[in-house]
Amino acid sequence: MSSAAPPQPAGRLARLADVAYRRRRVVLLAWVVGLVAAFGATSLAGDWSADYSTPGSESRAAADLLKHRFPQQSPETVDVVWQARHAGGAAVRARIDRMVAGSHDLQGIGRAPAARTATISADGTIGVLRIPLTELPGAVPDSTGKTLIDLAERASGDGLRVELDGQVIANAEQGAISSEAVGLAIAALVLLLTFGSVVAAGLPLATALFGLGISSAVVGLLAALTDVPDWAPALASMLGIGVGVDYALLIVTRFRAALAAGRSEPEALAEAVGTAGRSVLIAGTTVVISLLGLFLMGLPYLYGAALAAIAAVLIVMAASVTLVPALLAMAGRRIDRLRIPGMNRPVADPSATLAARWSCAVQRRPWAAAAVGVAILLVLAAPVTGLRLGFPDRGNDARDATTRQAYDLVSRGFGAGANGPLLLVAATSDQRDREAVGALAGSLRREPGVAAVAAPVASPRGDAVVLSVIPRTSPQDSATQDLIDHLRDDVLPRAGVPVKLGGATAAFMDQSRTTAARLPLFVAGVVGLAFLLLLVSFRSVVLALKAGVMNLLSIAAAYGVVAYLADGGWAGQLIGIDTPTPVPPFIPVIMFAVLFGLSMDYEVFLLSRVREEYRAGRDTAGAVTEGLARTARVITAAALIMVAVFGAFALSPEVFLKLIGVGLAAAILVDATVVRMILVPAVMQLLGERNWWLPRWLDRLLARRSPSFAV
Repeated sequence: MSSAAPPQPAGRLARLADVAYRRRRVVLLAWVVGLVAAFGATSLAGDWSADYSTPGSESRAAADLLKHRFPQQSPETVDVVWQARHAGGAAVRARIDRMVAGSHDLQGIGRAPAARTATISADGTIGVLRIPLTELPGAVPDSTGKTLIDLAERASGDGLRVELDGQVIANAEQGAISSEAVGLAIAALVLLLTFGSVVAAGLPLATALFGLGISSAVVGLLAALTDVPDWAPALASMLGIGVGVDYALLIVTRFRAALAAGRSEPEALAEAVGTAGRSVLIAGTTVVISLLGLFLMGLPYLYGAALAAIAAVLIVMAASVTLVPALLAMAGRRIDRLRIPGMNRPVADPSATLAARWSCAVQRRPWAAAAVGVAILLVLAAPVTGLRLGFPDRGNDARDATTRQAYDLVSRGFGAGANGPLLLVAATSDQRDREAVGALAGSLRREPGVAAVAAPVASPRGDAVVLSVIPRTSPQDSATQDLIDHLRDDVLPRAGVPVKLGGATAAFMDQSRTTAARLPLFVAGVVGLAFLLLLVSFRSVVLALKAGVMNLLSIAAAYGVVAYLADGGWAGQLIGIDTPTPVPPFIPVIMFAVLFGLSMDYEVFLLSRVREEYRAGRDTAGAVTEGLARTARVITAAALIMVAVFGAFALSPEVFLKLIGVGLAAAILVDATVVRMILVPAVMQLLGERNWWLPRWLDRLLARRSPSFAV
């Protein structure tokens, strides 16, 4: 069958391409000015901060009570942990005092108590001193943590070992490797191999760098207006680089193909922006919709992360349909300059490519291919049954990190539960209430899961009392969760005074349960909105449903990979996870939001071309073969870039960034291979003409909408 006629570009996007072509220097200058302004705005950036408590939870109520009744008590500290033969001896205390005296002038560090007030283990060999912070950990410079580490190293020796714990120390210990730089370097190599031209490969990279620079400044400004967690910039850059390169890659590929087909430069640009650019807008909008679903979770710290990621995606979407066309207009037919010999040799007949032959093979045996594809996804998803939600503690840090060493010393001297004390807070109005709290402390000491209970501490005004309870088991242990439930359900209601149980361990448990309870609403919201977008775009109920189901399968496979890595076996050790690690509950949520949107990218890229071929007169089988043949190369390159950018975050010292990065990389790899190369052609072959089914009443309803966004 003859090749399909060239599609007519969408009106609005074609006009945008025409403006970019005629005003290319103005468009480029506008982006350069925007980038310079972004660098100038970095001085206005706010500090990273986030409230990880769960609204409406008991742990949140306890935290609020502590904040208002104990204003002098800082919730964030740097813990100095030491080991010596006589940890409480005068000579050792003097050395610790000299060490902490060097921290008095450091930014973010409060006045340290004297070493004589430190807690000493029962055997007298381990001591703990907690130095309060005057700022949130995200606002404390890394230089403060590094200076503290240096002070601890100088204090060690002659029978004294000093280790440090706290988020400030963990931040300072992070490695200097830039995951973004590694991802960009691999992306550059993939682009060179794909295009075989330095000029063509440079355009997507330039787009990603513009987007990264501007979005970094925007995220900083967001931090000045609202709470943004310190890991949100990494998530935003991960997404911005990945989709920025991918979207530009798609448009550049279509532009080069149009030039090779004999179009003039303005015509080629109009076709590229009107077709590939339209796919970019649909795919990017799907990503934004998925990220907006994070607001359904009701967890405030996710709002800042969602806004940061959305800002990055919107910026690269804008760059894809304005900056990229301007750069292409300036390059023109010189897009293939500086060619690499032997790379990207053109194929005259797409039907003769390996991708076309593969599609034909799959379409000849669609049932067998579909069964194999589903089986692969189910095998990858199988470990998800052992996924353990929770928050990693310092026991999951690298074995040589001072934070891990401090954790182990505290566990050895005071028991594993000392790393996650429970805080019981009671509002007291009279002496009877305070006596009731004292009696509660006595009863708590008799509980089998409790290792120790500190003496009750009254607030300055005497209107509240706090109890510190040390469990026998570690914060991650399920027995600690059972203890919290038992205390809340059976012990505290009989205290005679209202008592709220909080602390980090209880807060993390409350968040895990809240996340699990709201996850169905989140999934339904994201899937529903994405379905509506695809329905409007492709005018097919079946295609929209198929896309949603296959994306869910890809995400399940990604969850399985994350669960397998978090188990700390040989695969986990490859990325630095050497002990079984719980998966923070926000990771599956963020992964779902990101992956559901990104998976739609390849679905949109492929189905857009299949739709073009079908509307040009091919039957469904031929349209699928031709669409796969013409998009396989660009989808493969785009997937490799995404895998490189996301996989590079395995180098991050933060466990949750490792899991997010590798999980996203695995999902993209599965999506671009098993789903797009096996399941999509197999299922579409089985469905035949039913792929395009749309009820007449719905067709009439959609026809009233603007068709400019439809593929």
